[in-house]
Amino acid sequence: MSQPAAHIRAFFDEPTNTVSYLVWDPATKRGAVIDPVLDWDNRSGTADVAFADRILAAADEEAVAIDWVLETHAHADHLTAAPYIKARTGAPIGIGEHIRQVQAIFRPMFQAEDLKPGGGDFDRLFADGERFALGSLEVEVIHTPGHTPACIAYRIGEDVFVGDTLFMHDYGTARADFPGGDARTLFRSMKRLLALPPDTRLWMCHDYKAPGRDSYAWQSTVAEQRAHNPHVKDGVTEEEFVAFRTARDATLAAPLLLLPAIQVNIRAGRFPPAESNGVRYLLVPVTTRKADTLA
Repeated sequence: MSQPAAHIRAFFDEPTNTVSYLVWDPATKRGAVIDPVLDWDNRSGTADVAFADRILAAADEEAVAIDWVLETHAHADHLTAAPYIKARTGAPIGIGEHIRQVQAIFRPMFQAEDLKPGGGDFDRLFADGERFALGSLEVEVIHTPGHTPACIAYRIGEDVFVGDTLFMHDYGTARADFPGGDARTLFRSMKRLLALPPDTRLWMCHDYKAPGRDSYAWQSTVAEQRAHNPHVKDGVTEEEFVAFRTARDATLAAPLLLLPAIQVNIRAGRFPPAESNGVRYLLVPVTTRKADTLA
């Protein structure tokens, strides 16, 4: 017998085009928050928790106890509010076990020597195929690398929270050119998700309004993706996708919040330790074309 459907409330953060989710078991009222966003003003370096408070208020409204804060990957386009939700609820922070690979890539780039060994900034590292309880519901972890090495999806019955592995079926797919990313691996991860039953509901982490669509959307199905996604629909070959994705990614600018987001998110939402003056800083690596003139 299949398990009852999870209850889901979505929260859209328009400044980062990110969707966070409150998901819970209706029988036990035990829930999880998936990919929570921290409000971040990049011009002033100011963080706030108004968006996360909306999720917590909804949990109170639904009488849901939050047992997990779940990340689909270390995001490059927003900062996570996971530590705030953990502080408010006691819920542990979980992410895929390959976050250790992502940390190894970025630790030297940002001098992040304060990272705990073995991914220890996170409370739980999930392996592919691992299952855990959310009340009376069962959550299955699906490793979906390609956008980053550590991407995972969370499957709860007929609902799958896909992170950045897929976008809406009228929009396409995520880039694969971040360090550790790979277009061929991304194609295979998407095909793994699209092998699920056709009526499986897929919940996106981002939406950018496809041309001709007036409103944001974040829920699709396997059948809709296979029929309509311009990048990965049935009939698109792996070689065609890799060629397209590689050419497309070469034209894309870095995400606006890439540098602060990566530094914070590989630390499970912690900011770097304060310096001797009591202030925390985020680094900006500098690359120059003519370094001798700017030394």
